[in-house]
Amino acid sequence: MLVGRRAEQAALEQLLARAQGGDSGVLVVRGEAGIGKSALLQHMRETAVAMGFGVQDAAGVEAEAEFAFAGLHQLCAPFLARAAELPEPQQAALGVAFGLHEGAAPDRFLVGLAVLSLLAEAGPLLCVVDDAQWLDQASAQVLAFVARRVGAERVVMVFALRDPGVTDVEAFSGLPELRLAGLGASDAQTLLATAVRAPLDDVVRDRIVAEARGNPLALLELPRGAPAVQFAGGFELPDVVSVPRRIEDGFRRRANSLPADARMLLVVAAAEPTGDAALLWRAAAELGIAREAAAPAEAAGLLEFDFRVRFRHPLVRSAVYRAATPTDRRRAHGALAAVTDQQVDPDRRAWHRAQAVVGTDEDAAAELERSAGRARARGGLAAAAAFLKRAAELTPRPAVRAERALEAAHAKHEAGAPEALELLTVAAAGPLDAVAQARLQLLNARIAFHGARGGEGPRMLLDAAKTLAPLDPALSRETYLDALDAAIVTGDRGPGGVRAVADAARAAPAPPESPRPVDLLLDGLVTTFTQGYAAGVPGLRRALDAFNRHERDDHAVNDGDDRRWLWLAGRTAMSVFDDQMVHALAARHVRLAREAGALATLPAALLVQSVMLVLSGDFSRAAEQTAIAAATRTVPVLHGQLILAAWRGRSDETTEIHATMVREAVGRGGRTEDFLAQYAMAVLHNGLGDYPAALVAATRAFESDELTHSNLAHSELIEAACRSGQPERATAALDQLSSRALASGTPWGLGLAARSRALVSTGPAAEEYYREAIEQLRNCRVATQLARTHLVYGEWLRRQGRRQGARQQLRTAHQLLSDMGAEAFAARAARELRATGEHPRSRSAQPSDALTAQELTIARLVATGATSREVGAQLFLSPRTIEAHLRSIFRKLSITSRRQLRDLRLP
Repeated sequence: MLVGRRAEQAALEQLLARAQGGDSGVLVVRGEAGIGKSALLQHMRETAVAMGFGVQDAAGVEAEAEFAFAGLHQLCAPFLARAAELPEPQQAALGVAFGLHEGAAPDRFLVGLAVLSLLAEAGPLLCVVDDAQWLDQASAQVLAFVARRVGAERVVMVFALRDPGVTDVEAFSGLPELRLAGLGASDAQTLLATAVRAPLDDVVRDRIVAEARGNPLALLELPRGAPAVQFAGGFELPDVVSVPRRIEDGFRRRANSLPADARMLLVVAAAEPTGDAALLWRAAAELGIAREAAAPAEAAGLLEFDFRVRFRHPLVRSAVYRAATPTDRRRAHGALAAVTDQQVDPDRRAWHRAQAVVGTDEDAAAELERSAGRARARGGLAAAAAFLKRAAELTPRPAVRAERALEAAHAKHEAGAPEALELLTVAAAGPLDAVAQARLQLLNARIAFHGARGGEGPRMLLDAAKTLAPLDPALSRETYLDALDAAIVTGDRGPGGVRAVADAARAAPAPPESPRPVDLLLDGLVTTFTQGYAAGVPGLRRALDAFNRHERDDHAVNDGDDRRWLWLAGRTAMSVFDDQMVHALAARHVRLAREAGALATLPAALLVQSVMLVLSGDFSRAAEQTAIAAATRTVPVLHGQLILAAWRGRSDETTEIHATMVREAVGRGGRTEDFLAQYAMAVLHNGLGDYPAALVAATRAFESDELTHSNLAHSELIEAACRSGQPERATAALDQLSSRALASGTPWGLGLAARSRALVSTGPAAEEYYREAIEQLRNCRVATQLARTHLVYGEWLRRQGRRQGARQQLRTAHQLLSDMGAEAFAARAARELRATGEHPRSRSAQPSDALTAQELTIARLVATGATSREVGAQLFLSPRTIEAHLRSIFRKLSITSRRQLRDLRLP
């Protein structure tokens, strides 16, 4: 029986009960070492077995944290026999991730979906991941991804994390949490009585309880490690040492009291993270240690030997390993390397061998470098970085060491690890050749930009581009484009601003005879920012057409360079008002990011697609895209959520997201994030009819190079200024919008420009512009702007006293805005209609109104004939969850089959 954890037990049992009824559950249990996480999880295991659940365990191990997908393999190993039933792409991704066969780096999303399917088929199932803070990065990301996608799987996932955190466990942030505090005095005394059988003086007992601070393991272990005399004369332990540290010290003292062979056996077990008993005994034999050496360690309660080797508590492992002398640790790793099969597990052998080295060893370093290549091929960037870092440390020749340190820094940066700068320092000690020195300079610039998003980033990137020009012209051109994009994003109008960077980029090396899409994009943007928008549009169109043509080039579909630049290409398509191109490039970017498992780039791809879906009036699909982006948990996705909430007219939600974005932007120096927030607030306030507030926000947004580049801010500023009675404040935005629309010649641009001119005009000219705007916007996909044009035209007609014409325009606006869910703008249209004397019709209820955004997306996909498995693959859900959603959809729509769903006219 657990002492003092009744509420926690009940919470875990409720998770199991809900899963038994067909639901799923996820929980992160947090607390300091020894606080009772493992005991609580053991109670949950026993309860789950009694309820008919299967139970599968995994545990993070500090020494295993460098092996990509190691933790995931622990959890999935018993279910791999069912992998043959998975779709072939999922089978392939899982096989490469687990090293079962070779192949391209696996799609991280396909790995996650495969794991989700395996676990769902094994339900009802309890998955327990202890010490999750030690999971390798790849496993942590996939398991957290799966945890966010379990639906009706009858799967419960519980992760135990040690606080304070010892590694980056950002992957699990946002999941439901249960934090364990120390036991109360009464419960602590009850537990203490089970550890100390002899009668205790009240003063001594109270002292022990006070020193343990409610930590259950401390209550059990501290008395055991204290000399008996302390129970008579008073229990004294220094307050300055933390409770987990004291517990670890107690375990270390207990281990140090063992015979030499038993101590060495403990060190080998601590260095061998898999718990493979057969491997441990082979290593022991290599060291000349007999099996009898295990008896004292077991008798001391430090570990158990069976088919697997289990430590009494994770703190025992860390205490034993840290207490061992460097010589003993090297002996342990050397023995493990000697008995690990190089054919079966080359990477673990290489790692153990590397830990056994004194000084430098080129053979060991080269073996680690090969392991890094295998890790990268499996998609384990963090593991590759760790292997390369250790390889650099073991490398005897300075030039090779510097090269390996540089490669390790690149891998660390790609993996999002902070040690990249430390490795760059090692690499900089050199010697490096000119190309490597330039690559170091480039990586330093990228780290500086991504770390601070400040004005130094573009300048440093420019310097790197200049250095690379004679050494690697292609990379130099890409770096100039990096600098230009950085300047657009930072929104700095100073020396590192867009114009200054574009001027400098004119010195870029000439493009090759057959320029790549990225070359055309650089040239087009440089022309635009140095010679003017009209001069740059033809070049920008050529670049966008080249990116679009690459879509049909079989050899370029998986081109990582294209994927990298599609983010900028999509925003550039907005700058030339090409709505069809934005849709096409955004869809391609999302697809390529998914195929490559590019967790870092998918949210950005989804953001551009989401913004375009919002502007097209497809709010439900935009909501689903932002939900998918949020499921990756890799970068902030507040931008898409903010714009969607603003267009929906949800004031409280928009204000809350806006405040969060501004706080985060201040921390990163991200002016563009603040500008984007101001754009969204301008949309919200224009919808609510609070034009002075909209003018303040829109004016701020218009200061951003990013928002003027993508043309998002102009029309909001013009409408707010005119409606606030300050049309003169719209002059600059109107002039720029009009000239850009004329240069682009697209219905989107020409329609926005005509509407904006109408707002500042009077009499017949205004009406002509309004009609022109409606005709133009009917010919593009930007439905929100068409609806708003009907609205402002109707408002103008009412103020002209032309009620009949006003009613016609306002009815259309109200219908369009209501159907797409633009609640504030629809309410504005309704108020105007009432002012004409007409009561606006309530939107006709549709059967699909009862569906959630996710259900509507699933219904649409199923209506096209897609199977549950195909829909699940697209939405990162298991087929079982899709089927559960379909049952809900059928019930809400009063239908019974997929065929009936296809017959419905879904919005």
